[in-house]
Amino acid sequence: MEEKPSLARVALKWGLISGVIFMVYTTIINVAGLFTNQSMQWISLVIAIAVAIMAMRDYRALNGGFMSYGEGVGLGTLLSVISGLVSITYSLIYTNFIDTTIRQQMLDNAREQLESRGMSDEQIDQAMQFTEKLQSPGLQFMVGVLFSAIFGVLIALVVAAFLRRNKPTFPDFQN
Repeated sequence: MEEKPSLARVALKWGLISGVIFMVYTTIINVAGLFTNQSMQWISLVIAIAVAIMAMRDYRALNGGFMSYGEGVGLGTLLSVISGLVSITYSLIYTNFIDTTIRQQMLDNAREQLESRGMSDEQIDQAMQFTEKLQSPGLQFMVGVLFSAIFGVLIALVVAAFLRRNKPTFPDFQN
């Protein structure tokens, strides 16, 4: 009987790879000053999908060419959480210790967006107070991991549907 590969080990491997990719991506975005550009989020989505595809193909190859839908969803979710832990930790270290001006630039950008919507000064001040409360490192970490898990599940649900390959119930017997 063949030994089944460890789903957790594959998720850890690809979660760490993904975390490092997002660390590099975050650094590039921050250095280039593109962190306020909403279209950059689409690139993050493409990276997450590509990593999920590579991880599921890796697991499937290690498992004799087979992967159930549930294994794919579990793998994708777990790797997203690991990736989120790594990349969010790095992002918090970067914004709190390496380049502390980014947080203020994000707040300034948020204020500009609220002003462009025609909100009153009182409404803007109230919204900015709420936004500043959300900027605490602990809350950012928890929300970041939660969103990593949620988006990881969504991506895994779709990718696993395409990459699953179930083992045949009754293998062919040949003489």
